[in-house]
Amino acid sequence: MSEPRKKLFLLDAMALIYRAHFAFSKNPRINSKGMNTGAVLGFTNTLVEVLQKERPTHIGVAFDSAAKTFRHDNFAEYKANRQAMPEDISLAIPYCKKIVEAFNIPVLIMDGYEADDIIGTLACRAEKDNFDVYMMTPDKDYCQLVTEHVFLYKPAFLGNAVEVWDIAKVLEKWEIERVEQVIDILGLQGDAVDNIPGIPGIGEKTAKALIQRFGSVENLIANADQLKGKQKENIVNFADQGMMSKELATIHCDVPVPFSAEALHYDGPNEEQLAELFAELEFRQLMQRVLGIAMADAPVAKTAARRAKPTNQQQTSLFDTAAAATAELEDEAGIATEQVPFQRFSNTVQDYHLIDTPALRQSLIRYLQKQQEISFDTETSSIDPITARLVGMSFSYLPGEAYYVPVPPDDEAEAMRITAEFKDMLENPSIAKIGQNIKYDILVLKNYDIEVSGPLFDTMLAHYLLEPEMRHNMDVLAETYLNYSPIPITDLIGPKGKNQITMADLKPEQVKDYACEDADITLRLKRYFEPLLQEQGLMKLFNEVENPLVQVLAGIEKEGISIDANALADISMLLEQEIKGIETRIFELADTEFNIGSPKQLGEVLFDKMGLHGKAKIKKTKTGQYATGEEILSKLAGEHEIVRLILDHRELTKLKSTYVDALPQLVCSLDNRVHTSFNQAVTATGRLSSTNPNLQNIPIRTERGREIRKAFVPRDSKHLIISADYSQIELRIMADFSGDPTMKEAFRNGLDIHASTASKVFHVPLDQVDSEMRRKAKTINFGIIYGISAFGLSERLRIPRREAADIIEAYFQEFPAVKEYMDSAIEKAREHEYVETLLGRRRYLRDINSRNATVRGFAERNAVNAPIQGTAADIIKIAMINIHEYLRHENLNTRMILQVHDELLFDAPKEEIDIVTPKIVELMTNALPLSVPMEVGLGVGKNWLEAH
Repeated sequence: MSEPRKKLFLLDAMALIYRAHFAFSKNPRINSKGMNTGAVLGFTNTLVEVLQKERPTHIGVAFDSAAKTFRHDNFAEYKANRQAMPEDISLAIPYCKKIVEAFNIPVLIMDGYEADDIIGTLACRAEKDNFDVYMMTPDKDYCQLVTEHVFLYKPAFLGNAVEVWDIAKVLEKWEIERVEQVIDILGLQGDAVDNIPGIPGIGEKTAKALIQRFGSVENLIANADQLKGKQKENIVNFADQGMMSKELATIHCDVPVPFSAEALHYDGPNEEQLAELFAELEFRQLMQRVLGIAMADAPVAKTAARRAKPTNQQQTSLFDTAAAATAELEDEAGIATEQVPFQRFSNTVQDYHLIDTPALRQSLIRYLQKQQEISFDTETSSIDPITARLVGMSFSYLPGEAYYVPVPPDDEAEAMRITAEFKDMLENPSIAKIGQNIKYDILVLKNYDIEVSGPLFDTMLAHYLLEPEMRHNMDVLAETYLNYSPIPITDLIGPKGKNQITMADLKPEQVKDYACEDADITLRLKRYFEPLLQEQGLMKLFNEVENPLVQVLAGIEKEGISIDANALADISMLLEQEIKGIETRIFELADTEFNIGSPKQLGEVLFDKMGLHGKAKIKKTKTGQYATGEEILSKLAGEHEIVRLILDHRELTKLKSTYVDALPQLVCSLDNRVHTSFNQAVTATGRLSSTNPNLQNIPIRTERGREIRKAFVPRDSKHLIISADYSQIELRIMADFSGDPTMKEAFRNGLDIHASTASKVFHVPLDQVDSEMRRKAKTINFGIIYGISAFGLSERLRIPRREAADIIEAYFQEFPAVKEYMDSAIEKAREHEYVETLLGRRRYLRDINSRNATVRGFAERNAVNAPIQGTAADIIKIAMINIHEYLRHENLNTRMILQVHDELLFDAPKEEIDIVTPKIVELMTNALPLSVPMEVGLGVGKNWLEAH
């Protein structure tokens, strides 16, 4: 009986690190040292995934060395065109090596050879030594190494499952007869990334066809006389280049690297070393998932790593203070100080009290009434503040000291009586209230007839202003800035799942320490963040915009909005009929029935069966199936009716499932209204977002999308909906920022800005601007704000790239001040590594000086756009605050019920319409005066659609 085969995984580190970096590029993971840890996190997650799910007996991770390889000796231009490595990847590589070493996995690296050569060599030797080998990489070039016992293991990515390619799969995907023909195809088509030239005029499709016909590059060259025209000429003239390209594409399996099954055997990690790394990188979830310990339990590193210092003296960020403090300690002592272990409830002294009698409550209230500021927190039965029952309240006004007041969740009368005792104190306008995500607590207390008043200090929002792209939850803030690890909520209610209980199921004695700690830590965070806000000039924005907005949003969320369920039911029926009709027509045109929602089946029908190609090159996803995203199909929409119908089908099915059928399920049983939740600390630009439901994304560009607005109605027949919408707010801000006289004149004179732009760019009188010219001008007006390129403009307008470039050039000639503003914004960002709005809201651009053009370009576009978007966000926030205060001060019954982008929605009694509408327009227009006037469109109707 033969010995069972062992399981060896060989990982291509660089391919996995690059993949992880770009996966996190739009959502960077910035830790408290200012380091973007996305690439390390993604790589580590992939490594952990394979260890836990595949359980390899043996494993190794191959890295490229910095030295030139034998391929550079053969072809000096090899990889010469590659962009500079993004700095975040340069920082990530050493950490990834440390992670691999901490897992007790060999780092495989050798000067003169690339990772694929090392993997190829070890795979060949291991197969002979009774191993099944899995080459883990997204790189398709490895397909040439696949054998009976060597497989390509493509890791899961962006929702796509893991794929394991054997010989049959490789032959199918590459459309070849022998695995080694992969090299012939790679050699013929070349590789722009690695600067492998290939043979001119031959892409992937042609390369496959030629190898299917001739079998190899050598045989193709030998039989070039069977070809015709330019293809024959290129193959004859570039034969040597084709052979060299094949050699460059060949993975060599004779690297002088030793193969040792014992060295590759996996016996588990060095847990202490791994814990230190996870703690340094602030990988809290990985710490728990891999090692089963909290951050507070991680072993302390022997010496402290210095916090990352800003690359420019002008840069100021949240971490400067900490960095300077660390440096001072090191300088004074002459050596690096040791990290201090996390503090936590179990190893610190605190003074937490249970306040569970009338006498104790009255004593506490007397002390609270004497304070200038108090930190407070609520414990509840649910995370939904509209329906949650209060379990208790905690208060703190001295660090290390806190008080917990239990409230019976199942005795409404007693709960109301206890909370009423605290009403005067909580509504006292002279006492500042401190909280972490204080909007939640304000909303919960509204259920108990308490309107929290006084200046607010939300520690979550403070951190959001200081470091907008970091996480802002209290546990992270406490560990990062106070070196304190709070009691995990799971210690009280258990892990997530069907057996998890709620706070209402616990006795007050069980909740006391957890609740007191929350109020105590929040107070300490306030005292840590406040001087930093002052230092960075953010107090005005914090105190006059973000904190007052909390009360406005709480009011909107509590109010909710009425939904006409019957209207939605009617729309649903109409959509269902329309979708079925479209499906029938699609099946007729395709001459087959298939799952339209399946990208795989759709791609096969469109591209294989129907042969649609269009001007665009047909793309495939990393899983090998055809790409059928909206961008691809939009380019083909003019080629065949079926493509337009598929796009319509997608739009209608999404509308139906996401909004029409989903909204009625979100109506609150207590008041029959929908209560969205606004997120104030999510977007890096300062814009609000909303969830449950997400009302920011209701489609408005199509007729069917607009129809959904019909279902948003006033509370009854005595009320109407008011819609007030800023017109072209970002263009007006651009005009103000740039000072461009042409733009400013157009806005001041009330001209159609898009027609005015078209007149300038296309050099025609204003009265001769046609709809097509205006459409192009509108696209470039908004595109310029987002740093649109000639390629991007040509894609949107479906015009040649040269024409798009000419339009952009003409635009900048006519609006030179806009170009000057854009250039100066980028230059300032390079100097400071952040940009600011008019009110000082910062957007950090740590990649603005990157050597990698793609990464740098993204930061440069943000340098232009972020101040404009952020200022627009600030303007509508100020308008909301002022309108909210006006309605409250005048004791009006009109209620603000929604904010979507640049639009505000109100539910107003009919008799108040004439009173409030001019005031709403006035307060929105004058929220933040600029050198160009704001314009507000206002409408009134029986539903949102009619009002808009």
